[in-house]
Amino acid sequence: MASLVRWEPMDDLLGLRDAMERLFQQSFARARSSLSIPFEAGPALDIYETSDAAIVEAALPGVQADDIEVTMTGDVLTIKGQTQEDITVERENYIRRERRYGSFSRSVRLPGELDAGEATAEFRDGVLKLTVPKREEAKVKVIEVRATTV
Repeated sequence: MASLVRWEPMDDLLGLRDAMERLFQQSFARARSSLSIPFEAGPALDIYETSDAAIVEAALPGVQADDIEVTMTGDVLTIKGQTQEDITVERENYIRRERRYGSFSRSVRLPGELDAGEATAEFRDGVLKLTVPKREEAKVKVIEVRATTV
């Protein structure tokens, strides 16, 4: 004899919801991994400020110092460069290829009033470090407060 089971529509709905969540999680995980390709939007930058200067560090692996051009117009810093491919390998033998070759450019607006004429650049171990000093009028000044008695 067959037994009757009461149908619960919410059980089916929750199963569909779980399947949709898994689908979205898988598709976003794949999309996120493809966003990590270097030089897609230019080199990765760290920008921070000290009391005397703005410091910019750019990751430029595989780039030679002679292939880097740094310019500053107003408060906009531009880093341009080019990477060369050394090894020629048949394309059909690649399993995955994420390193990019060719030219790149990245422009960012720097904070504060900076003195581009006094900027220095150092390139070591694939990291470009730019130090752009602040103008004297933009530096923080401490004003002493004196108490007066009436």
